[in-house]
Amino acid sequence: MSTESSSSHGEYIDRVVKIKRCAAVVKGGRRFSFAAMVVMGDGRGRVGWGYSKANEVPASVEKAQKQATREMVTVPLINGTIPHRAVGRFGAAKVILLPASLGTGIIAGAAVRAVCEAAGINNILTKSYGSNNPVTLVKATMNALSRMRTLQEVERLRGVSLK
Repeated sequence: MSTESSSSHGEYIDRVVKIKRCAAVVKGGRRFSFAAMVVMGDGRGRVGWGYSKANEVPASVEKAQKQATREMVTVPLINGTIPHRAVGRFGAAKVILLPASLGTGIIAGAAVRAVCEAAGINNILTKSYGSNNPVTLVKATMNALSRMRTLQEVERLRGVSLK
């Protein structure tokens, strides 16, 4: 069961990437629980993800939203795109993110698109390899975004001027 929805949670943009139903067989029959994968961002370079389980869908989404706000990372943005090419990996998923010129839009699948929209990235080219599981794709995308550095950060870390 896969859903793609969005809402505004305070000043945050949140996207429900995936809702999974899990059944546990007990004496009286099946007991269902739900797991939700949520991506949240402020649209200005901060983004996080949350994955949580509960007995009801709204409760699992709410728990995932709380986790996403705690797990936020800052992504450097330059004119609505990323500063350089990045590769993120998680498990069998590999995601390549490329900066794009103004007017390109977000060229990405559903899971990667959710992360980019929540972060406030307007122009980006992406390609995913390996797993097409939305949960691992979100984690791989977050891995790639967490590696982003601006030119000023690289100059400061290396102690040189690159201009």
